[in-house]
Amino acid sequence: MRVGFVGLGNLGKRLAANLARAGHPLVVHDLDRGAAAGLDATWAGTPGELAEQCDTVFTCLPSPAAVTAVVEELLEGLRPGSVWIDSSTNDHREIERLGALARDRGVETLEAPLTGGVHRATTGEITVLVGGDEAVFESRRHLLEAIGGEVIHVGPLGSASTIKVVTNLLALAHVALLGEALMLARRAGIDLDRAHEAIRASSGNSFVHETESPLILSGSYDVGFTMDLACKDLRLAAELGEELGVPLELGALTRRTFERARASYGGGAWSTAVVRLLEDALGTDLRASR
Repeated sequence: MRVGFVGLGNLGKRLAANLARAGHPLVVHDLDRGAAAGLDATWAGTPGELAEQCDTVFTCLPSPAAVTAVVEELLEGLRPGSVWIDSSTNDHREIERLGALARDRGVETLEAPLTGGVHRATTGEITVLVGGDEAVFESRRHLLEAIGGEVIHVGPLGSASTIKVVTNLLALAHVALLGEALMLARRAGIDLDRAHEAIRASSGNSFVHETESPLILSGSYDVGFTMDLACKDLRLAAELGEELGVPLELGALTRRTFERARASYGGGAWSTAVVRLLEDALGTDLRASR
């Protein structure tokens, strides 16, 4: 099975590398040809050219608008019986619409957003959330297992996009709150390494604390996920709340906080740097002693 991959950003390049390591012949495309450096893959000049060579095509793109633009071109080249798999964080309504367009052309669609952090994509341990027809899912399970660790079929098309937005809302709210918690410890004179250890061993522990607090304490903030992406995901959560009639009071506060951080540090800053708002306001950093 010849596999295509469009979108070789922080996450996409790692997923493509996992497919290549698993032995799948790979064709890739990105706006930046240099992003393909080091990949065992064939380069395609356009998404349409890539689609003509492949039975299955993954996309991993930064926004619903980018997905829509690329898929319109992919559908010109994909043959009936092919499968398109979107690993972007998308709007569930848009993935459902695009899936219907694809089916009209004889192309099946799966959504497969990922969660767990870019670092886990590097090791092939990232979690894959899948939405779509179960028979199509089973036919491409081996590819989904190649890009990640735990693979969870959530339900029909659109369901994985929804649960991914839910998980990102939780994660982003937590990282903002971690900044406040760590600052309380710092201002109370507690060593931050010991504070980190105490939280990890407590009821306040979480995956976000274990993976992102060290990035805050070291000052790198390098989570591989940008402010632009965080704000996009929080916007999708807000839209989902409006659609379903669920008031997201903490979600709205989290969104405003990240929008302030993006205005202060730029859309390309790492999302974990949201805690800098508090560091800068108080003139107190959150660096650990070791």
